[in-house]
Amino acid sequence: MATRTSDGTRTSRPLRRSPVQATALVVGAVFVLVGIAGFVPGVTTDYDRLAGAGHHSGAMLLGLFQVSVLHNLLHLGLGVLGVLAARTASAARAFLIGGGVAYAVLWVYGLVVADDSRANVVPLNTADDWLHLVLAVGMVLLGLLMPRRVDLNAAHHP
Repeated sequence: MATRTSDGTRTSRPLRRSPVQATALVVGAVFVLVGIAGFVPGVTTDYDRLAGAGHHSGAMLLGLFQVSVLHNLLHLGLGVLGVLAARTASAARAFLIGGGVAYAVLWVYGLVVADDSRANVVPLNTADDWLHLVLAVGMVLLGLLMPRRVDLNAAHHP
C-alpha cells in the first residue's frame, strides 16, 4: 500500500515517525495522562478540595503539585496539542520549543506571583514552579536536539 511522506512524495513503505515526532507524541501523551490523573481521587490527594481555578484549590497531584480543574484542563489541552503536532516534524519541533518557552514564562510567573495571590489562577506552588523549569529546559532541548528526519538506512537494518 502506498503512503505519503511529510513532503508529499509517495512511498511503498509505511510511514515512520522521526525522532522529534516520536518525542512530541510521548510528551503529549504524558501531558494527557497527567491531565486525567488530576481528576482521579487517590492519585490526586484532597480531591474534595479541587477547585475550578485559583490558589484556593487544595487538591494535590501525587500529594505534591497543586492542581485545579483549569490546571488539569490545560494539561489535557497541551497533551492533545502535542499528539496532534506529532503528525509532522516541523509541528512537533514547534510544539516542543514553544511549549518549553511557555513553561519558562510560567516558571518566572510562578516565582514572581505569591502562592496565595489572586493572580495565581492556575494554581501554582513551589513544586510546580521547579517542575516548570525542568519542563522548560527539557522541552526546548528536545525540540532543538531531536532529529527531524527518519534515517531510512537505519530503518532497513535491524
